[in-house]
Amino acid sequence: MFNLPSLVSLSLDGNQFVGEIGEFKSNSLEYLDLGYNKLQGSIPRSISRFVNLTSLSLSSNNLSIMLELEMFSKLKNLVLLDFSNNNLVSINSNVTYTLPKLTSLNLSSCNISEFPIFLRTATTIELLDLSKNKIYGQVPRWLGEVGMDSLYFLDLRYNLLQGLFPTLSFLSLEYLFVSNNKLTGEIPSLICNASSLYVLDLSHNNLSGVVPKCLVHSNVLSVLDLRMNSLHGTIPVTFSKGNNFRNINLNGNQLEGPLPQALANCRNLEVLDLGSNKINGTFPYWLEGLLNLRVLVIRSNKFQGRIGSSKTKFPFPNLRILDISNNEFNGPLPIKYFKYLKAMINVDEGEVAWKYMGDGFYQDSLNVMMKGLYIELVRIQTIFTTIDFSNNSFSGEMPKIIGRLKSLKGLNFSHNNLIGYIPPSFGNLSNLEWLDLSFNKLTGEIPRQLVDLPWLEVLKLSHNQLIGHIPSGKQFNTFDNDSYTENKGLCGFPLSRTCNNLEPKKPPPVTLQQEDNLGPENGFSWQAISMGYGCGVIFGMLMGYFMFKIGKPKWIVRMVNLE
Repeated sequence: MFNLPSLVSLSLDGNQFVGEIGEFKSNSLEYLDLGYNKLQGSIPRSISRFVNLTSLSLSSNNLSIMLELEMFSKLKNLVLLDFSNNNLVSINSNVTYTLPKLTSLNLSSCNISEFPIFLRTATTIELLDLSKNKIYGQVPRWLGEVGMDSLYFLDLRYNLLQGLFPTLSFLSLEYLFVSNNKLTGEIPSLICNASSLYVLDLSHNNLSGVVPKCLVHSNVLSVLDLRMNSLHGTIPVTFSKGNNFRNINLNGNQLEGPLPQALANCRNLEVLDLGSNKINGTFPYWLEGLLNLRVLVIRSNKFQGRIGSSKTKFPFPNLRILDISNNEFNGPLPIKYFKYLKAMINVDEGEVAWKYMGDGFYQDSLNVMMKGLYIELVRIQTIFTTIDFSNNSFSGEMPKIIGRLKSLKGLNFSHNNLIGYIPPSFGNLSNLEWLDLSFNKLTGEIPRQLVDLPWLEVLKLSHNQLIGHIPSGKQFNTFDNDSYTENKGLCGFPLSRTCNNLEPKKPPPVTLQQEDNLGPENGFSWQAISMGYGCGVIFGMLMGYFMFKIGKPKWIVRMVNLE
C-alpha cells in the first residue's frame, strides 16, 4: 500500500497488525495513521519521502522511535505528530531542525527523560503533551521563551519535575496540567495573566502559599484542581456571579477558616471537594440550591453543630456523592436531605456504566471510602452514588426513608451515637454494595430483608447492641465474624455462638427483701441453713432405723391419724 503512487490518506488505526512497518517508495501520502496496533521495530528512514505529509500518528504500538534530523528535517509540512505510548530513543542531537508548521505534538508515555531540544524552534505549537514520562529536573526556561504565544494546551503530568513552578507564557493557555510532579514554591502571580485559562490542574505537588484570588475571580475557569499540596490560608471569597466553575478540588491542603458563602455563585458547579483541610463552621446549607452539584466532599475538617432544617424546598436534587465524615457534626440525621436526594432515589435506566464525569481533556477524579478502604477513582462513573456520615456524633434513629435511595451503592454511618433498630426498608437498597453501621448503639435484630440485597459485598455491624439470629442465605453466607463482633446478643453463623444451644435460663435472682431476711441479724445465715440441713438428714435416717427395728411408734401414728 505504501507503493500506491496516488495514495493520499491511509488510516489503519485500531486493528491488530503486527510486525514492522515496511519501506516507503511513494511520496504522495499526506495523512498516515497506524495507531493502536501491535507494530514493532523502528520507523523506516524512507519516511522522509513523504514531503507532503501533514499528519503522522503511530501512537500505542511497540515501536522504537528516533527523532533524527535525517528523517524529520524534510517533513516541513507536518502539522500533527503523535508518537504517544511507544518507546522514544535518541530524541536529542547536537543539530536541531525546524518543523515550521507543527501545531500538535504528542509524546505522552514515551519513556523520555528530557525535553526535546527541537522544541526550542517550534514556535507554532498549539498542543504539547509530554505527560507520563520520566522527565527529571526543572522545566527549562527556554520553554517559556520560545515564543509559544499560540500554545493553548500544555500537559506535563506524571513526570519527575522539581523546583519552582515554571515561568510560562500564559497569554493563550486554556489547558494547563502539571499534576503529579515534585514542584515547590508558590503559584506565581503571572498565572493571573491567563485570561483564557479553562482547566488548571496543579494537583499532587508540594506547592505552598495561598490560593491566588485572581483564580477564583475568573469568569472563564471551569476546573480548579489544587488538591494534595501544602497551600494554607483561607479560601478566597471573591467567587463572582456568573462564573464558569464546574469542578473545584482543594482536597488535602492546610486551608482553614470558614467556607465562603460566595460559593453559592458557582451555579454550574458539579464537583466540590474540600476534604482533608482545617475548614471550620457549620454545614454549608447555602449549597443546597446548586442544581448541578453531583459531588460534595467536606470530610476530615472541623465542621461542627447540627445540620438544621433545609432552607431550600428541594435541596441537592442531583447530588450523588455526599461525604461529611470525620467532622464534629451532631444531632439527628437530616431527614429532609434523604427525602429529596432525587438522583439517588432511582437508577436512571438511560445512563450506562461507562459514562464518566468530566468534559473535554479533563476527567473528574476523587478519593472515596469504598468497602472500608480509601480508593482513588481516577474516573467517576455517572451512576456512582454513596453517602458517608461516619466519625461524627450523630444521634437518634436512622430514618426509614433512606430505603428510598435505590441507586445507592455505599452507606456509611459508622462511629456515631445512633440508636434504635436497623430499618427493614434498607432491604429496598437494591444496588447497595457496602453497608457500615458499626460502632453505634443499635438494638434489635438484623432485618431479614437485607438478605435479598444482590450486590452487598461488605457488611459491618460490629460494636452495637444487636440481638437474635443472624440471617442466612445469599450474600450473608459470605460474611465473616468481623461483621458482627461485640454484639453479645447475636447468634448463628458465622459466630461460634449457636442459637439452638443457648445456655439454660438462670433462676431469678433473690430479691433484696429475701436477702435481708436471710441476714445473720435475723437469726439466719447460710452457715445456719447448712447446719440445719445436715442435722435434719441425720435425724431422718435415725428415725427410719428405729421404725424398722421396733415397729411403728405410737406417737407418730397418732400424729398421722390426727392429720
